[in-house]
Amino acid sequence: MGLRGLADRVAVVVGGATGIGAVTAARLGDEGCPVVVGDVAAGAARQTAERIVAAGGTASHVVFDLSDTDSVAALMDCATTTFGGVDLLFNVGADMSTLRADTDVVDIEFDVWDRVMAVNLRGYVAAMKYAIPHMLDRGGGAIVNMSSAAAFQGEPARPAYATANAGIGALTRHVAARWGKEGIRCNAVAPGFTATDAIRAAPQWSQLQAGALKRIRGHRVGAPDDIAALVAFLLSAEGEWINGQVINIDGGTVLR
Repeated sequence: MGLRGLADRVAVVVGGATGIGAVTAARLGDEGCPVVVGDVAAGAARQTAERIVAAGGTASHVVFDLSDTDSVAALMDCATTTFGGVDLLFNVGADMSTLRADTDVVDIEFDVWDRVMAVNLRGYVAAMKYAIPHMLDRGGGAIVNMSSAAAFQGEPARPAYATANAGIGALTRHVAARWGKEGIRCNAVAPGFTATDAIRAAPQWSQLQAGALKRIRGHRVGAPDDIAALVAFLLSAEGEWINGQVINIDGGTVLR
């Protein structure tokens, strides 16, 4: 038995080609959602949509750029043209190529800072800006934004990444407060270390896993399925009494 209130609800996954986005898109497809997989990586987005269809679901893919607001608007329009509207939104896209250059506030180059904000923060603003009117046309909807444990931990590096993710929490509360009475819920998830396929394939996987386990109050590291399950719950009718929250999902790494 699936989660209540997901079947036939149109879901847009912003950054759904790989990793947590792809696994969540597949989970939503299994729950009966028509899924729009949006990503800048055309081939991977197509493959994710094809896997959903092969598993018996309904999906399409749209190539778009999260840093380009016109492209984000076109993504939401494509979802409406293809499936009739937008009911659910999962914002998970990020430019992870900037992490090595995201050093500290003394050494960071401003073009790195600006790129992180353009994708990881302004991109989420654009996705919600253009999705919410479509949701209102259909009587409401639900949004989940991807944040990170980095927003709470106070790390010696990654200031742009941490700041963008902290900002996602503020945006989430704003949307919940502004449109909650009109039937739109907005929450965020803040994963800790999550072993995606890309991380498991890294040469330093064993060291990464060992380091993560030292911080986790549990016996294993996180998996994309863990995040997908929480996102699906928050988007479903089962989670309709949850609004404006940033939920840590990290095996107890951050306790608050």
